[in-house]
Amino acid sequence: MPKKNDIVRLTIERCGLAGEGISRLDGQVVFVSGGIPGEVCDVQLLKVGKTAIWGRVHALVDGSPARVAADCPYYPKCGGCQFRHMRYSAELEAKRRRVEDALRRIGGVDLPVPEILGAENTLRYRNKVQLPVAPGPRIGFFRARSHDVVNVEDCLLQPETASALRRAVLAWMLEWGVPAYEEETHTGLLRHLYLRFSRTQVLCCLVVNSAKPLPGEEALVSALRAAAPGLAGVAVSVNQERTNVVLGRELRSLWGHPWLDDTLCGLTFRISVPSFYQVNRDQAEVLYEQALAFAGLTGHELVLDLYCGIGTISLVMARRAGKVIGAEIVPSAVTDAKANAARNGITNADFLCGDAGTAAQHLAMQGLRPDVICVDPPRKGLSAEVCDAIADMTPARVVYVSCDPATLARDVRRLHESGYRPEKAVAVDMFPRTAHVETVVLLSKGEIDSKKIRVEFSLEDMDTSGFQQGATYEQIKGRVLEQTGLKVSSLYISQIKRKCGLEVGQSYNLSKKENAKQPQCPPEKEKAIREAMKYFGMI
Repeated sequence: MPKKNDIVRLTIERCGLAGEGISRLDGQVVFVSGGIPGEVCDVQLLKVGKTAIWGRVHALVDGSPARVAADCPYYPKCGGCQFRHMRYSAELEAKRRRVEDALRRIGGVDLPVPEILGAENTLRYRNKVQLPVAPGPRIGFFRARSHDVVNVEDCLLQPETASALRRAVLAWMLEWGVPAYEEETHTGLLRHLYLRFSRTQVLCCLVVNSAKPLPGEEALVSALRAAAPGLAGVAVSVNQERTNVVLGRELRSLWGHPWLDDTLCGLTFRISVPSFYQVNRDQAEVLYEQALAFAGLTGHELVLDLYCGIGTISLVMARRAGKVIGAEIVPSAVTDAKANAARNGITNADFLCGDAGTAAQHLAMQGLRPDVICVDPPRKGLSAEVCDAIADMTPARVVYVSCDPATLARDVRRLHESGYRPEKAVAVDMFPRTAHVETVVLLSKGEIDSKKIRVEFSLEDMDTSGFQQGATYEQIKGRVLEQTGLKVSSLYISQIKRKCGLEVGQSYNLSKKENAKQPQCPPEKEKAIREAMKYFGMI
C-alpha cells in the first residue's frame, strides 16, 4: 500500500488537465508534477487519496528529449505557468491530444483533432495582468494551489511595461507607507495591481480596500506616467468585500480615461477596466478566423451569437453574414457591444441582454431560425436548456468555441444526440506555457428543417416585450451583481417577486417542511432586486 513520501518508479503516460504528468500505481491514477509523457521517473508521493495519488518528480531515470531547463527563475513556485520545462512543440502535442482524448472519452465521438494552431510568440503576449499584493510588500502571483503571493519582479508572459509599473507602485507604497491587503484579517489598503494593454497604450488600475483618497495620489500618477510613457489612464477600483473577485463595484479615475481602444481582426474595440477581452490578441485573431471559416458564411446567413460579450465574434461574423444577433447576460457588455458596432460602422448586428438559455428559447418562440449559431461559453459550458434550444432552432451549423475540453466534449455529446454531427475540430493555443487550450468545433445538422424561414430580420420588428418581462433569475442576479456587487439568491428574488405581485412558480423555493423558517431578503438586497426588475421592465 503506497504511503506519503514513498518514492516509486513510474512511467508518465500523458498530460493531465493542469499540465501534470499522469501515470498509474496499483490501479490508481498518479498525478506527477513536472512529469513529461514518455519519461521514466522516480516520483515522491505527496498525497495518497482513496482514488488518486499526487506526487512530484524526485529524479529522472529516463528523461524525455522534450525536457528543457526552465527559462524563468520563478518556475514552478509561481502558479502561472505549467509547461516551462517542456519544448513548445511537445506542449502543443500534449494539448492537441488532451482535446482529442476528451472528445473521445467524454464526448463519445471519434473526431480527430488534426492540428493545433500554435503561437508565433510565446513570450510577453498577455494584454491583461492581475497582480495580487501581500504584506512585505510583495507584488506577484499566487503560488500554485494557494493564496501565498510569490514576489515576481518580471513575468515572461507579460509586457515589460508591467514590470516597470509594478516597480513604481512598490516604490510609492514604501514612500507613502501604504499597507498591503491582508486577506485573513481583511485589513490593509492595496489588494491588486490590475493592468490592461492595447497595441500602443496601457491602462493602470489599483484595487483597494477603502473608498478614501489614496495617500500621495499625485505622486503616484507622476510615477506611473514616468514608468509607462504609453499610459492612457490611472483608475482606482474600490473592493471592500471579503471575496476572491478582483474588481469592486466602484471605479473612479485618477488621471486620463479608464478605457483603451484596441484593434482585433481589423475592427476597433473599446476596452474598459472590467470588459471581457481575449488576453492574447494575436491568437484571438487566429481563433476567430477559424470560427469564421467553420461558419461558412456567404453574405446571406442569419447568425445567432450566444455569450457574445462586447461583440467581438459577432462583429467579425457580421462582415460576412446577412444579419447577426448577439446575446449576453451582462448589461454593460451589451452596451459596449452596441457601441462597438456603431464605432465600426456595422449596421447588421443587434444585441440582446439576457442569459443564453432564455435568449435562445425566446428567439425560437419568435420563429427565429438562424442558419448558424455560434457559442463561446464560459468554462462551465452550455446548460442542457441551451443545447435543447439550439436543437429546436435547427440551424444548419453550430460553431462551438471552447476554453475547456471536458465541458466541450460533454456538450458535443448532447448536441450529437440532438442530431448534430461533429465534423471538424481545431485546437488553438491561446495561452502558451500554461495548461489552457481553446478549441473550435463545427457541428452540422444532418437534415435541414423544411419549415425554416428566411426573412429580413430586425429587433425592431420583433416582439421583445416578453423577453424583458420574462427576465430570468440568472438575469436578475447578473444585473444586481454588476450594479451593486451583491450576490442574491433565487429565494430572495422569489420573495420580492411575490411582494410586487408577480407570478412565481408554484411552491418555488418554499420549504416542504411544515412551519419551516426561511431567511428573509435584507433591505439592501431587496432594493437592488427591485432596481433590476425595473430595468427589465418587470415592475
